[in-house]
Amino acid sequence: MQKKLNANERTLRIADQIQRDLSEMIRHEVSHPQINWVTLQSVELTADHAHAKIYFTMLIGEPEQMQQVLNEAAGRLRSLLFKRLHIRVVPILHFVFDTTLEKAAEMSRLIDQANATRAED
Repeated sequence: MQKKLNANERTLRIADQIQRDLSEMIRHEVSHPQINWVTLQSVELTADHAHAKIYFTMLIGEPEQMQQVLNEAAGRLRSLLFKRLHIRVVPILHFVFDTTLEKAAEMSRLIDQANATRAED
């Protein structure tokens, strides 16, 4: 007997599956010289599963340009997702550059700077 999932668990599972599928599909379906430097960090689904924010990072390149490339490919990627996922509603995809790593690096730099200042006193 299968356990029935609550809405949050189902949403998380769908988001994880979308992330896995998109990671693979982007490599094959989006032609850009720096596409191999893109990593999908997370997927946030709305409660009704109508929209998905896909957060990505890049090792090299211009995030704004890549965001535009990915959002231009979003319609085609969504139709490919429709063929893979067995759900009634396949979300509209919105790609967003994830600034978490930059924020963490800046916080670390500020902490190091504060510690260095304290050591001088």
